[in-house]
Amino acid sequence: MSNQPPVPVIPNLISQWIGGQPLMHPGLRLQDVYNPATGQVARQVELASVEVVQVAVESAKKAFPAWADTPPIRRARILNKFLALLNEAKDELAAIITQEHGKVFTDAQGEVMRGIDIVEFACGIPQLLKGDFTDQVSTGIDNWTLRQPLGVVAGITPFNFPCMVPCWMFPVALAAGNCFILKPSERDPALSLFMAALLKKAGLPDGVFNVVQGDKVAVDALLEHPDVKAISFVGSTPIAHYIYQRGAELGKRVQALGGAKNHMVVMPDADLDQAVDGLIGAAYGSAGERCMAISVAVLVGDVADKIVPMLAERARALKIKNGMELDAEMGPVITRQALERIEGYIDIGVNEGASLVVDGRGLKVPGHEQGFFTGGSLFDHVTPDMRIYKEEIFGPVLGCVRVNDFNQAVELINAHEFGNGVSCYTRDGNVAREFGRRIQVGMVGINVPIPVPMAWHGFGGWKKSLFGDMHAYGEEGVRFYTKQKSIMQRWPETIAKGAEFVMPTAK
Repeated sequence: MSNQPPVPVIPNLISQWIGGQPLMHPGLRLQDVYNPATGQVARQVELASVEVVQVAVESAKKAFPAWADTPPIRRARILNKFLALLNEAKDELAAIITQEHGKVFTDAQGEVMRGIDIVEFACGIPQLLKGDFTDQVSTGIDNWTLRQPLGVVAGITPFNFPCMVPCWMFPVALAAGNCFILKPSERDPALSLFMAALLKKAGLPDGVFNVVQGDKVAVDALLEHPDVKAISFVGSTPIAHYIYQRGAELGKRVQALGGAKNHMVVMPDADLDQAVDGLIGAAYGSAGERCMAISVAVLVGDVADKIVPMLAERARALKIKNGMELDAEMGPVITRQALERIEGYIDIGVNEGASLVVDGRGLKVPGHEQGFFTGGSLFDHVTPDMRIYKEEIFGPVLGCVRVNDFNQAVELINAHEFGNGVSCYTRDGNVAREFGRRIQVGMVGINVPIPVPMAWHGFGGWKKSLFGDMHAYGEEGVRFYTKQKSIMQRWPETIAKGAEFVMPTAK
């Protein structure tokens, strides 16, 4: 019996999906897509031109009136069928993720399940779209609100979660009556077409969901197109800031989630075995390529001398191999460029004077010597003025910062420009309460290393980790993809005679 899950057959050329079918466009630029575990080209992807984006927008625009007029319960039934198909194909989805991204198969399975959670949430759209009603708001007048779709909306998603992050966006957008254009990462594009085919099989009308593959050309074309009413983005902070600013200039609604530098505070009273488990999984899971990865351990008091040797032992013992092997704990990073960037940051940390306790550079996995592998690295005596503390490395590098007390830990974290996720390990209820109240970070875990909110709560950080007013998915996601309308109504028999020249008031 094989110790690897089966991988579905993926086309050698990844195309666009427009108008309910995959579309090839001869003459487009092509980009190689790699298998990170082998370092070899697995396939190629078309990079959409401005003209191709225009075709996709026109397809969505044409489909919008009928889809927006479809009763929410019928939209929900299609999503329910899509949900069933996702559950049937969840291991195939996970295998595609592992082959193109590199994360271990069990982690990819977890990603798919978190995406499925959002689809389940979106299936409740009839309840979520209910407005408010006030009878007799004034004599003979009733007032109610309703939420209506925006039109054609787009999502630009990163390489590290090719299933989950798109699912933060399109299920809610579609359920609310919008037509959606997905621009996935060109580094792992195959899953987007797999999901598009499942949506069609579920009965989604042609043109309601489209995929444009591509790079900055496609991103800018979506951003600049006047018929794209809203943009959802997840990625690096510089691009998130650019998309937010440019979108605002063009009058679009924008939700742009940026970078992170997530801390975990370990208090002296914490269970150190549990804290080590949390740090190892959160720092090195998915090779650190998560916006919610813990990259800084804030060690309070004498905790450092106890926990650093424990972390070092575990980091050296990580099972790093092809992610398709079911006992793997960490796989490769996404590209050779990412590998070089990560190991370059380790060089910087050494030059800055941090103590490199575990050096993951130069790792070679037997049988996968050309793969994009690096080991788990661990720094001690990191200080806030170092680049490895200030900047997002996005790789399996954990830095330990030593502080004297709880107040210093809080001040350290609050001073950082990012505010995505944070965690605190403690047994003290008052410390936990004060940490949750005082910390200037959007998502907080108490003895939880990766506090990603569930589908009905919504995801989003603070400071330079989020540009825009609304978080992803949950009820805020519904608000993002809809606009509120207020209606006041009365009938002739209740209208007093004569013109009124003053501001209307309740009578």
